[in-house]
Amino acid sequence: MILFLSCWCWPPDCRAAGKVIAAIMSSDQPRYREAHQAFIKSLASLGYTSANVEIILQVPNPDPLSWSNTIRKFNAYRPDLIVAYGAPAAFVAMRESDGIPVVSVDIFVSDGPHRGMCGVSSRVPLVTLIKTLKDSREHIKPYRRVGVVYNSRENGSQRQFEEIRRIAPQYDMVVAEANVGSSAALEAALPSLLDHSDVIFATESGIVSRQFGKIVARARARNIPVLSTMPGAAERGALISLEIHPEEQGHLAADIATRILEGARQSHLSLISPRRIELLINMRAAQDLGINLPFTVLSNATRVIK
Repeated sequence: MILFLSCWCWPPDCRAAGKVIAAIMSSDQPRYREAHQAFIKSLASLGYTSANVEIILQVPNPDPLSWSNTIRKFNAYRPDLIVAYGAPAAFVAMRESDGIPVVSVDIFVSDGPHRGMCGVSSRVPLVTLIKTLKDSREHIKPYRRVGVVYNSRENGSQRQFEEIRRIAPQYDMVVAEANVGSSAALEAALPSLLDHSDVIFATESGIVSRQFGKIVARARARNIPVLSTMPGAAERGALISLEIHPEEQGHLAADIATRILEGARQSHLSLISPRRIELLINMRAAQDLGINLPFTVLSNATRVIK
């Protein structure tokens, strides 16, 4: 389903009043909508209001063909700027936008510079998540098997899986995996994954986000904790989460967008990281799982959910 928040057929002279920004979301996730609302609000504070800028938002079906078709429509309309939320749509936009600058938002990418890409990263130090998990069981039987739920068709999700697979051996952990591209695939893969896991890591993926409640419920029924980096994960039942604020991502994206609209070249800008990264501990989940978290773990948390 394609969601239009602004139509394509404006009066011929509507663009003369100011700039046009086209935005695309990789999937319909609350984190993207929160970031987009913050983006619009921040633009307005910088002088780009509805009086002088038109913003087109499309949320196509979450698949490569739909992302590509949307970018081609943008190319035909010739906006001044494309804002892409999430790695899947962002990489398509980078590849297929016809000379139109692209600001990427919520991009989980590997270390090092990414040529031609500017915007806001969602990369967090996953080693912090794993170390916090290890410390939570320091004096009792440790977790040895981490099950990762991911979608290889989503770049950020795939990268998180690869990073967990790289980190796990440093903490004497082995990785089980469930590569899911649909609700049906998740339903089929989850029982086996839970059979071979002591803890579940839910990556940042559209399908994983939509099915997160099911993942938490099934894991809790097996007395298995869930970790994640998705905004709101701890509030939704994860034992430990490491979260970036979508609102800050939107504000930072607006700063970059205005620089481009005012003449800066995309090639002269870079991918920046938000400053607010929170380590959240869910004490309700810990109690439900029968886990007594040591004070050293709680003292390192940015926020404890009671």
